[in-house]
Amino acid sequence: MFHIQNAWLFFTVTLLVNITPGNDVLFVASRSISKGVKAGMISALGIFCGCFVHISAAVFGLSLIIAKSAYLFSLIKFAGAAYLIFLGVKALITKPDTDTKITPRGSSNWKHFKQGFITDALNPKVAIFFLSFLPQFIDPASHYFKFQLGMLGLWFNVQGTLVLFLLAFILGRTGDFFKRNPKVWLIQEKVTGLMFIGLGIKMALTSKK
Repeated sequence: MFHIQNAWLFFTVTLLVNITPGNDVLFVASRSISKGVKAGMISALGIFCGCFVHISAAVFGLSLIIAKSAYLFSLIKFAGAAYLIFLGVKALITKPDTDTKITPRGSSNWKHFKQGFITDALNPKVAIFFLSFLPQFIDPASHYFKFQLGMLGLWFNVQGTLVLFLLAFILGRTGDFFKRNPKVWLIQEKVTGLMFIGLGIKMALTSKK
């Protein structure tokens, strides 16, 4: 019922893809450094949920439509790019709050989750990756093709989330250093802002191929 062709190759490649710096890794890294371990992990959970948009799209064939339609690909691509640029500009113009006594946990947690979700869900490269990569490890003639595709997508998502959790834990430990040195924290926020703007521009200029 469930068989992965070249399983070890699949697990190795997905791990390499998940640890390669990209939108998700850089987003969680910046949130972990500036806001702490919890914020980084909540952002990772948002990315985890956002990835299910692409898994569902791949399973039900929507990714094929996106891959073949330049208009739909461009629409999603520019929406994701605009959101990343928005986050970058916001980081550049907003003064970091170094007062650790005032922390609206509920709204802040939801904000990190939502930003993580949107960052991943509006990245069409993830949808194209699922469509072009995952089917290579499944027998297309199998009656369980969609089920197997969904399971491989789930594994990729879980593995990536565990990597992001580890990243958030390691980088989040440096949060106290930035809070004790507000000037350094300010510089970090500006660098993060420029990083997001750069990612947004890169996404906007990237073609399907």
